[in-house]
Amino acid sequence: MISSNDLSTNVTIEFEGEIYVVLEFQHVLQNKTAFVRVKLKNLRTGATVSRTINNGIKIPKAMIDRLSMTYQYNDGHFYWFMDNDTYDQVPIEKKNLENELPFLVENQEVEVIQYKGETLGVNLPDKVTVTVSKTDPAIKGDTKTNALKDAYLETGFLIKVPMFIEEGERVIVNTNTKEYVSREK
Repeated sequence: MISSNDLSTNVTIEFEGEIYVVLEFQHVLQNKTAFVRVKLKNLRTGATVSRTINNGIKIPKAMIDRLSMTYQYNDGHFYWFMDNDTYDQVPIEKKNLENELPFLVENQEVEVIQYKGETLGVNLPDKVTVTVSKTDPAIKGDTKTNALKDAYLETGFLIKVPMFIEEGERVIVNTNTKEYVSREK
């Protein structure tokens, strides 16, 4: 159990029958009443909710397992991951990976999140390296400015890249902001 006073960012809790991770928290004292405002992300559905919790309330802490796995393939409905230690394969429904799909490539190592044997989703690294599958060629003279152009990644996701990036190049993309970072060296 954890006290509502001890809530902090990235703590996972069982609350109102669901599993949440704390995204934001704020301790408030209003009219001599103390409480905590929290923004929570449901780890099953991905939905975010805001709640007010009285001070000193005990909340069960959710013990989340984080397993190192490799993304193998998808069959259209499920994405299959292999445990790097036991070689067991774990399916995750496509709907549970909507935010990760733009950066998920075969043979990529990810962190699979489980709670009491239930697979909830994956955590990608902050930066991933992916191949540019389609982009327009650079126009002479445009490479010296900060001009950007559209580029499709091997996953089909569209990002903006500098003019000097060409098809077939590997680029590093920030998975949080979904933006180009640099070329692979």
